[in-house]
Amino acid sequence: MNPLLRYEPLSGRLDGLFNDFLRPALVWEGGSEPAPIRVDVKETPAAYTVHAEIAGVKKEDIRVEIEGNEVLISAEVKRESEKKEGERVLRTERFFGKTARRFALPQEIDESKAEAKYADGVLELTLPKKAAVAGRRVAIQ
Repeated sequence: MNPLLRYEPLSGRLDGLFNDFLRPALVWEGGSEPAPIRVDVKETPAAYTVHAEIAGVKKEDIRVEIEGNEVLISAEVKRESEKKEGERVLRTERFFGKTARRFALPQEIDESKAEAKYADGVLELTLPKKAAVAGRRVAIQ
């Protein structure tokens, strides 16, 4: 008996294993689901600080809207399609399109003093709290 015949059933499986390894496990063409904007929110007595992770976006494509105690962060990731001759796409997993995140804070924000900085894929918002309006006592006549 030829000892190599014992391993013959594995030969087809090894070829298949290498083919499966080189085949993409997931092909996602931009997808319909936007990439979530993840946020960290911290509070001091005077303000809220928000760090929002928005990688791959130019600062011109980020919008921040504040209304009362609600904050809306929206961004658009644009696809830079520079296809070269002879080049073909094997896998596309990065998200391209619009995404947004809305959340409410416990206290109203002073929109006129709000500040935003964007560096290394992280948007940092400094959102000063609105001064609490003291109640006024009305004299009864």
